[in-house]
Amino acid sequence: MQREMGRMLLGSLIVFSCLVASVSSDEDYYKLLKVSREATTREIRQAFKKLALIMHPDKNPHDETAHDKFLKVTRAYEVLKDDDLRKKYDKYGEKGLQDEQQGGGRYESWNYYRNEFGIYDDDLEIVTLDRGDFDAAVNSGELWFVNFYFPRCHHCHELAPTWREFAKEMDGVIRIGAVNCGDNNRLCRSKGINSYPSLYIYKAGMNPEKYFGDRAKESLTKFGMQFVKSRVTELWQGNVFTEIEAAFSSGVGWLITFCADSGDCLESQTRQKLAGMLEGLVNVGWMDCSTQAELCDSFEVTTSTTAFFPPGSSLKNKGSVLFLQSLDTREIYGEVMQHLPDLEALTKETFQVHKLAHHRWLVSFSFGQKTMASHEYKKLKALLKAAHIQVGKVDCLTDSELCVSFYIQKPCIAVFKGLGIHDFEIHHGKDVLYNIIAFAKESVSAHVTTLRPENFPSDGKEPWLVDFFAPWCPPCRALLPELRKASIQLFGQMKFGTLDCTVHERLCSVVIHPYCSDSSFFPLFQDLVDPTVVTMDPDSFAELVKRRKHSETWMVDFYAPWCGPCQALLPEWRRMARAVTGMIKVGTVDCQKHHSFCQGESVRAYPEIRLYPQNANRRDLYQSYNGWHRDAHSLKVWAVGTLPRASVDLTPDDFRNKVIGGKDHWVVDFYAPWCGPCQHFAPEFEVLARMVKGSVRAGKVDCQAHYQTCQSAGITAYPSVRFYPHLGTKKRDQGGEHVNSRDANNIADVLHQRLQQLSPWLQGKKHLKDDQWKQDAPELNFKSHSKGS
Repeated sequence: MQREMGRMLLGSLIVFSCLVASVSSDEDYYKLLKVSREATTREIRQAFKKLALIMHPDKNPHDETAHDKFLKVTRAYEVLKDDDLRKKYDKYGEKGLQDEQQGGGRYESWNYYRNEFGIYDDDLEIVTLDRGDFDAAVNSGELWFVNFYFPRCHHCHELAPTWREFAKEMDGVIRIGAVNCGDNNRLCRSKGINSYPSLYIYKAGMNPEKYFGDRAKESLTKFGMQFVKSRVTELWQGNVFTEIEAAFSSGVGWLITFCADSGDCLESQTRQKLAGMLEGLVNVGWMDCSTQAELCDSFEVTTSTTAFFPPGSSLKNKGSVLFLQSLDTREIYGEVMQHLPDLEALTKETFQVHKLAHHRWLVSFSFGQKTMASHEYKKLKALLKAAHIQVGKVDCLTDSELCVSFYIQKPCIAVFKGLGIHDFEIHHGKDVLYNIIAFAKESVSAHVTTLRPENFPSDGKEPWLVDFFAPWCPPCRALLPELRKASIQLFGQMKFGTLDCTVHERLCSVVIHPYCSDSSFFPLFQDLVDPTVVTMDPDSFAELVKRRKHSETWMVDFYAPWCGPCQALLPEWRRMARAVTGMIKVGTVDCQKHHSFCQGESVRAYPEIRLYPQNANRRDLYQSYNGWHRDAHSLKVWAVGTLPRASVDLTPDDFRNKVIGGKDHWVVDFYAPWCGPCQHFAPEFEVLARMVKGSVRAGKVDCQAHYQTCQSAGITAYPSVRFYPHLGTKKRDQGGEHVNSRDANNIADVLHQRLQQLSPWLQGKKHLKDDQWKQDAPELNFKSHSKGS
């Protein structure tokens, strides 16, 4: 019966199951580092550092095996700290890493691990951000100040003590983060980081703002506090009652410090910090009792003090007022949060009525426990207000029947999407506010449903994509945001659901042949709708490749399904194919199915990657890929490098006459030949040149050969991308418009957006003289633009 049910289900489902591979070698990387399989990157770094300080050969000079032992631990760390390598290892074991560089038997000195490794990993006030949670953090609605650093950077280590003190000072007011660019090189490149340390302010709805001042704690505080927009209100006879009553009517409380001749009054900076910490929940004000003596008397205040008026309390009822004795910011904050009204309690009855059926809700399911974290959840109401998401709680000890009906067995967060009480999604990420907020906003916009036996699709009437997963599995958790993105992009073409196999083991066992995907699986589903990789047989290979047009270039992957490296290449191949769309055509040949054909093509090993170039005299000529890495970026770099250039090299005369004095729009890459990031960006710039061809010309300036030109343009870091729109003037600003990104798609979006905004202005301003063009041209600030901002 189970087999029959499985066949029925698989007829209507696309099944995604993230299964952790049993490691084929004698070594288990997780056991080597003594961490669990669900360990975070920070926990992995901390575990490796602890082992490095004990096992390093420098500390064990008489142990002949110390070198080999430490190499194994180092290799385990290098794999597990990297999201992509970790996914491959979790899925395929060490056989999935055969094509990855092994590190050449190198490691750092003991002093490096002691003094320079993971600068902020042990600092509780500093949030270590990685590629997996950076965007969720900075787009949460909270204010973030992020330090991008490199472990070997001397200035980064000089800043560290100040950054720690600053983090303690700002705790609760501004989220203080740190990104280790040694471990997160791709993230740092995507954010345009080209010097260390780089300090940026982030908040949803605003462009990132870079800090250029000195690195004293006072200067950092002054800069950060200017982005804390919460105001502190001076209260007096003319406004006190209207201000307080208006706040009470909106469910907001008041924290008022009364400043009298005797006693201690909260300082201005402390009041401002509390306003930022309590934004949206409690207004902060102060009263000068030397000028408002009668008013202070009416509150029975005779000495300097601070009082909290909870929302819903009455000014006439003095018993509801909480007088605070402390002058410490954190202590006051904790007292206020503890006495704020709790989240709205929901029951089985309220679930049945219109509340959750027609409104979007985030619900905290608990089992009687009440911690400081539960008080922090009170912030969710204010932080999710703009997204029109209400917040409530359910105690599963008092309403067990409701929790059982949703198969909730432990504390969790769930989002109900306003489409009925059965359309909800459970949060499986970090139990921190910024992660919960990002999940809530994503979930209500996405179309992913948490499945149970009652709503599991079994009638075969419409296609479903179901992710069978385990919450303890890191690749499974990493898959969920991608699933939400796919549900938005493919809405109307299929439905999306998740099934927790730790809760529904029996239902999961019905699925006979799960497909194990990696967390960047969305291209696979785009390929279902709009394929970018052509599956070839001998006939289609002859037609498409051997008899291709002179202008066509093809890349073909000859593979075998049983080959571990071939399986590891599959998602990278799809990702690469999408990156070169419109420039290079991409295909695959299954050499297990077409063994004789592959032998005839002299394919001797798998995977065999070949490029068949355009304008070849013989159509059977090809180039084989012999690179060490088979990731999407490395393959794209190699492939694009075989194409004719779309950008041009600019001499000083070219820059002056064509870019500054010409009549075309230009995007220019200022680079230095010795610069590693410049070399990495070069193929991306070629992709950009092809993307904007026809609307914007692309040029490159070698700043080593033409230093004066770059200096005149204000270039201080390499590579630098500048946009020079033609505004009708005879001469343009040499500095251009800085675009802070190294992603071709992102830069192209910026350029097209700029041209769209300029287009109606250019059409309407043709009659103006040159000096009027500059005066009236619309100003757009792209200097802080980065991907996702």
